[in-house]
Amino acid sequence: MAIISQFQIIRRPIITEKGLGVKETQHTVVFEVAAGATKTQIKEAVQQIFKVKVDAVRTSNFNGKMRRRGQFEGYRRDWKKAYVKLAEGEKMIEYAENL
Repeated sequence: MAIISQFQIIRRPIITEKGLGVKETQHTVVFEVAAGATKTQIKEAVQQIFKVKVDAVRTSNFNGKMRRRGQFEGYRRDWKKAYVKLAEGEKMIEYAENL
């Protein structure tokens, strides 16, 4: 098994209406993560990158949809989403604070 850095596990934040609603009500942030990442790896990566304590991690796998462009067709890639709940009293991660 190869060693994966934290920046390879956490791909990007997902900033949508649903993601911002979860941030407000449940003190949770949403990330796109590597498909092979485990909940423990995601938790450790968020704690090291953003210097916060994580309470819980929920993940969801998404299959790529079929897309067409004229006569050409193909599939989008499969991807994984992680809902990361921050511990009580932790400050919200900066990217989501100003939205």
